[in-house]
Amino acid sequence: MASSLSYSPVAFAGASASDLLRSSSNGISGVPLRTLGRARLGARRRDFAVVAKIRKGKKHEYPWPDNADPDVKGGILSHLSHFKPLKDKPKPVTLEFERPLVDLEKKIIDVRKMANETGLDFSDQIISLENKYQQALKDLYTHLTPIQRVNIARHPNRPTFLDHVFSITEKFVELHGDRGGYDDPAIVTGVGTIDGRRYMFMGHQKGRNTKENIQRNFGMPTPHGYRKALRMMYYADHHGFPIVTFIDTPGAFADLKSEELGQGEAIAHNLRTMFGLKVPIVSIVIGEGGSGGALAIGCANKLLMLENAVFYVASPEACAAILWKTAKAAPKAAERLKITAPELCKLQIADGIIPEPLGGAHADPSWTSKQIKKAINESMDELMKMDTPELLKHRMLKFRKIGGFQEGLPVDPKKKVNMKKKEEPIRKTSDLNIEDEVKKLMQQRLDAKESSVTPPQSDLDEMINKLKREVDREFFEAVKTIGLKDRFVMLREEFSKVNSVDHLVHPALKDKIEKLRDELNQGLPAAPNYESLKYKLDMLKELSKTKSLAEKNYKASTLKQEINKKFAEVMDRPDIKEKYRALKAEIENSGASVVQDLDHGLREKIVKVKKDIELELADALKSLDLDVEVVNSKVKELSEQQTSFSDVKVKIQELNEEIKERIENVIKSSDLKDKIELLKLEVAKAGKTPNAVSKNRIAALEQQIKQSLAVALDSSNLKEKHEKLKAEISKTIESSEGLDGSPEKQYAKEDDSTYAEPRVEIGANRTFA
Repeated sequence: MASSLSYSPVAFAGASASDLLRSSSNGISGVPLRTLGRARLGARRRDFAVVAKIRKGKKHEYPWPDNADPDVKGGILSHLSHFKPLKDKPKPVTLEFERPLVDLEKKIIDVRKMANETGLDFSDQIISLENKYQQALKDLYTHLTPIQRVNIARHPNRPTFLDHVFSITEKFVELHGDRGGYDDPAIVTGVGTIDGRRYMFMGHQKGRNTKENIQRNFGMPTPHGYRKALRMMYYADHHGFPIVTFIDTPGAFADLKSEELGQGEAIAHNLRTMFGLKVPIVSIVIGEGGSGGALAIGCANKLLMLENAVFYVASPEACAAILWKTAKAAPKAAERLKITAPELCKLQIADGIIPEPLGGAHADPSWTSKQIKKAINESMDELMKMDTPELLKHRMLKFRKIGGFQEGLPVDPKKKVNMKKKEEPIRKTSDLNIEDEVKKLMQQRLDAKESSVTPPQSDLDEMINKLKREVDREFFEAVKTIGLKDRFVMLREEFSKVNSVDHLVHPALKDKIEKLRDELNQGLPAAPNYESLKYKLDMLKELSKTKSLAEKNYKASTLKQEINKKFAEVMDRPDIKEKYRALKAEIENSGASVVQDLDHGLREKIVKVKKDIELELADALKSLDLDVEVVNSKVKELSEQQTSFSDVKVKIQELNEEIKERIENVIKSSDLKDKIELLKLEVAKAGKTPNAVSKNRIAALEQQIKQSLAVALDSSNLKEKHEKLKAEISKTIESSEGLDGSPEKQYAKEDDSTYAEPRVEIGANRTFA
């Protein structure tokens, strides 16, 4: 009962202060005090007045209700908690992906209602719908996507920290305050017992309706909440209570006031303290664990997660807004972040998964609480067996191994699968510097050529390699700007995975490469750095051409020196010198001044010596791996005599080109082209010793290719042209002087040897005499 006093003037004439303020039993000047609340007492003097007014106040239940239940679960002290049962049942909330289940559930309800109203038997339909509902429920909740698990973790009807605590504990007493004048309702702490063992419980508390969410700040703690949790950690460490924390927060409250009060310092202080606590710590993620706000009470020996809980450093919406510039990419971000319980267990961040019943927030929460209680008991039984140093080391190693990479230790190959490959650092060089370096290098080569000094090849190679790196960088930037980077990288990885021999690839992959190449050629001119790329590519081609010419000239010069050296060795041989001196002496003794004056025997001897020397020189050239062609001095004369063959030769070449073009057109057809590529692959796979299956495949492909070529060639007029040309060649040979009409007539040479008529080879391995 509250009271308020108001004062009005009352006259107290002829009395002292001690007389006026006498015992309340006698009243004031004989007037009882209770009448002061009902009447106004007037006085002649107005310099002092007292008025009293009493009104009824509101009756409060806190801290103790009038009808307190002494047998309430958790003990009589649980009445101190603000967390009371809701008077109204929360409204059902259906997630987007749960709508098919709701439709099925409505159908079941409608069929049952119809059965009750009509009295008909719909049991078969109801059983069928229920089986269908259970199967759909199982299929849906066993194949949830990451973003669907995020939505389940955020479900407004999902059980909260206190819901689980009141279900798993026999007694629970909530403890308030941070001993700094504040009590953050977003973090709840208290002492409770499970199977007779005392624990210190602390966790994030969300609201179950709008009013509670506003009061609990939607489960986002301020620095006061973390300092309250820190005080309870010290309390538990002092008394030896194991600590169980429940994580369910989108993150610490990041308003200006929280930052001013030291939000980051409070979280950091909790992190440091938890690593030094000498009691076991188990953390359970029951909803969403956001960033440092969750980790501030999550540095535990064991981190457990409910099946549909998530644990992340940034929410999928925030990640999508940063990387893809739109929150609509949240499903893609949730998949890339690896924030679900199974994925975090694979990464060894979480230590276990607590199963949940199918149905998410619509299922019975008591079953989940039993699983949580079982997981806490098992984890604590394991941790309580450790002594203090072992417990601290266990907690340190848990966080030490996250990521799995330590300097100086080899990395497990399984963990290197998804690692980004190390790229060779490219030192960026400006276009001006490259142009100057290229001009300087070319000038050096010109000066070296004029001075007959071999220019340095290493400088040219270094410049070409530098230009190649620049071209690769410019090309990759251009590919990114035209939006083909992902396809280019994907196709490159696909090509690298192909186990090809002699660079043979499947026709389908080859078509993809050609299609991407065409798109690149079309899109490159629109790239911002196209001019720079083209300029550097032209410089690279010019330098490559210069290098090729330099290597060719160097090889020719070296070969010339080797040939001259071999010729000198042959001519300096004693037997050759002796033959040459004897022939020279014999010619001088004959007295002839010109070749025509020499007798027939001496001329034959000169020809024989000449042939011997030519054979020796040919053998010397063959020792250098060179092909030797002996050119007859009469070839020119013979070609002049055979002018009639020139027209025929032109026609043969034209027919060759036409046949070649026809064959290429046939091969370019998709069917035959793919068959040829498959034949190459089969031959490469078969190797030197093919089995029977490979032989049959190769023979079948060869037969199909031959048939296709034969049909294409026979269907044209090439056969008629070939017959006409063959007749014309025969007629030309018969009319040639010195020939008897035989196509295999051998032509007489000056040295009485013969040479056969050459055969004309015309494409596709077809020969015509």
